[in-house]
Amino acid sequence: MSYFLFILKGAIFDFSRNKGRTILTSLGILIGVMAVVLLLAFGLGLRKYIRDQFEGLGTNLLRVVPGTPLQSGGFRGASSFGIVRFDEKDINSLKRIKNAAFVVPVFSKSVALREQGEKMVADIYATSADVFPTLNLNVTRGILFSKSDIDKRSRSVDIGPKIADKLFGGADNAVGKRLKIEGQSFRISGVLASKGGGGFGGPDLDSFIYMPYKTGFIFNPDKKFIAVIVKAKSDASLQEVKSEIKTILSKRYKVDDFSVLEQTEILNAISSIFGIVNLVLVAIAAISLIVGGIGIMNIMYVTVTERIKEIGIRRAIGARTYDILSQFLIESVILSLFGGTLALFLSYLIVLGIQKIFPAYIDIWTVILALGVSSLIGVIFGVFPAKKAADLSPIDAIRYE
Repeated sequence: MSYFLFILKGAIFDFSRNKGRTILTSLGILIGVMAVVLLLAFGLGLRKYIRDQFEGLGTNLLRVVPGTPLQSGGFRGASSFGIVRFDEKDINSLKRIKNAAFVVPVFSKSVALREQGEKMVADIYATSADVFPTLNLNVTRGILFSKSDIDKRSRSVDIGPKIADKLFGGADNAVGKRLKIEGQSFRISGVLASKGGGGFGGPDLDSFIYMPYKTGFIFNPDKKFIAVIVKAKSDASLQEVKSEIKTILSKRYKVDDFSVLEQTEILNAISSIFGIVNLVLVAIAAISLIVGGIGIMNIMYVTVTERIKEIGIRRAIGARTYDILSQFLIESVILSLFGGTLALFLSYLIVLGIQKIFPAYIDIWTVILALGVSSLIGVIFGVFPAKKAADLSPIDAIRYE
């Protein structure tokens, strides 16, 4: 232990004589480690964000969608007759499932909105009144459309808060106003409470226009639905409901024509996609670590050249090859660890600053990875200059000019 402390003190003393060079050398490692740590922190935050969004909708939801999931996270299209679309007959059949609390048809389409010169793109969500308890949606102003509005094909719609803010300056101003969707006029009956989502794989419920599905036939002349959401009465009955959905739909469609997905399956698919993307970004950021390591190797070679006489004197008074090798290797590792530790500190401050708007965080494994990579860079790129120093002949080193 005393031997290690002796070498450590010597290394720190050598660095103190060249503070500027020490800081500049560590800067390359600092940038690389900070890039990797921040990307990992954003990846962890993104995963938490998506999970929170899906859990906010409820854990006992099932989504019936066309096609079958692929290993890559996408979906294989349905049969050669075209992608399957569901209709009212399917909805009525699924409603007979005893443990299904709600069966909600969904037709969605991106549309252009215009109001008093303001424009924006949003999604209509033509569905039933059961969508609100199914997705835990509530209004902040006005009322939700009802079951009677569906049969009457009422032109009353409920809009997300983002639409109300963008086009009307807030929920208070939006209720009762007319909204033109693709040239068709609708009356806003309510503005929903913010639910969040969008931008990271989850649905942006705050930018939806909810309307009775029969009213939505204006935009959906085929009267088909792109998905069906089924809410089980409890988590315990989820698998039973899932099995019954498959049995009922298999009577009209091929097994490969549709999928019944749980919230966790959707979440895992999205998380795996973003996990791959994050891994690629981290790999790109790691290139800067290699650049930083080359910088350390270059500086250590310069240091060896500057201290050849010192090495010769140490060898002459009994220092072993191992002692010289250890000295320069430890110096290289300290340089890397200094940059890595400083990168962790700066990354923590950045993450702390953005946590109010995004749930990024640094976990213990990220800390271990950052310090471990820093040390490894020091060893890998420090071993060659260290070996050069250790292999010097004492006589040649003392005579070096």
